[in-house]
Amino acid sequence: MAKYSIIVPAYNEEKSLGLFYDAVTPMMESLQEDYELIFINDGSRDATKDVLLALAKKDKRVKVCHFSRNFGQQAALLCGLKEASGDAVIAMDADLQDPPEVAMEMIEKWKEGYEVVHGKRRKRKGETWFKKATARLFYRFTRKITGMEILADSGDFKLYDRKVVDVLLSMNEHDRLLRAQVAWVGFKQTQVEFDRPERVAGETHYTLKKMVKLAESGIFPNTDYTLTLPIKLGLLLGFCSFACLITFIVLSCLNVWFGGLVAWLFPTVGMLGAILLVCQGLANMHTAMIYREVQNRPKYVLSEKYNFDE
Repeated sequence: MAKYSIIVPAYNEEKSLGLFYDAVTPMMESLQEDYELIFINDGSRDATKDVLLALAKKDKRVKVCHFSRNFGQQAALLCGLKEASGDAVIAMDADLQDPPEVAMEMIEKWKEGYEVVHGKRRKRKGETWFKKATARLFYRFTRKITGMEILADSGDFKLYDRKVVDVLLSMNEHDRLLRAQVAWVGFKQTQVEFDRPERVAGETHYTLKKMVKLAESGIFPNTDYTLTLPIKLGLLLGFCSFACLITFIVLSCLNVWFGGLVAWLFPTVGMLGAILLVCQGLANMHTAMIYREVQNRPKYVLSEKYNFDE
């Protein structure tokens, strides 16, 4: 008989947690197999901790990890994977935008032999056009420069087989994006499509700053494109400069007056300076990630745990 682990990051989700528990528990009980619910309180500032403690006291299958501060969703997911003991592990959001019935479909796919099952969104209700557009741009850009086939519109709603979880936990990068690492590890993967509903309560905690940070964690550790970009730009600009030089020499030999040379000088120098600064900035971002790796600090800090055997 299989055992399932459902891992749920929670940041200021006091209004959603009870609804999530009431929706997921009957679904999991219908399987008549062993399961656990692992909630990771990611440094919430509302009553999330108290709500989770009440659930843990009521149901021993509810296990809770409290972070000492907010470390971010990816750290919370990593913690959940590490603490999970199931043969199959399902990552879900606490706001019920990842429907429990879709998780049941994922389990069926897992029983068919798939080792990673992605939840792929057909529609995304309650999200702004800006978030949808930037998400599409991120997936296309990431696939282009990393060469990895990250499934578009898939998010972190996934089922992982135990062997996949073990491989992900063996990857020690400090800056990580699990959906990119899942694309890298391979295994037999499939998807389940669904229409994503609006949040049942509360509001999204994904600010533009957090989305940029998430994109950074997905792109820079998985490609050296930005490090080779200055060489490519240098060769291109060198070719253009040489072509311009030849053109000006020919015009001078033909006694053709080119009065626009001075006018183009300043914007050209400004553009070149901007390109150099951008290239330097990209290289610095790689250096910053190397610095964090060398520090080797823990990816999160646990302050309390409930209902774990230890």
